[in-house]
Parts: sequence; structure tokens; C-alpha cells
Amino acid sequence: MSYEKVLQDANLIIGTKQTVRALRSGHAKEVFVAQDADSRITDNIINTAKELDVPVTKVDSMKKLGKACGIDVGAAAVAIIH
Repeated sequence: MSYEKVLQDANLIIGTKQTVRALRSGHAKEVFVAQDADSRITDNIINTAKELDVPVTKVDSMKKLGKACGIDVGAAAVAIIH
């Protein structure tokens, strides 16, 4: 599952602003977006990733995504970086 991929990778960027920065700087190699996050926030990330040809994986829960990253709060977006 997608959460396992996040759990196994140590090179993570957590959060929407940081994910967009990682995408624009060319460091993101894959992006994970929580489907229960506000679409006004995640649409920008998804569109930026598509423009830059970076794969986007949608996961069902912000809470589970945050937990997979090792934080105690939910995460709307996470990027795996080079």
C-alpha cells in the first residue's frame, strides 16, 4: 500500500507548502495527497505535479499519512525527494 512506501522512505517533505517547493525545485520524485484534505489546498499540488510530470498517489486519510511520516497530526501532502 502507499502508506508503506512513505514509511520506508527517509527522504520526506511533509506539508503542502514544502511539497510545492520541492516540486518546483525539482527535488520531488513522487507526491502523496490525502483525499480527505481540502481540495482547495491539494488541487494546486496535484496540478503542479502533473505539469512537472511527477507521479501523484492519492491516499484516503490525512491522519494515516501523518502517522506514516512519524508525526502526530494529519498531513495533507507528502513528497518523496531525491
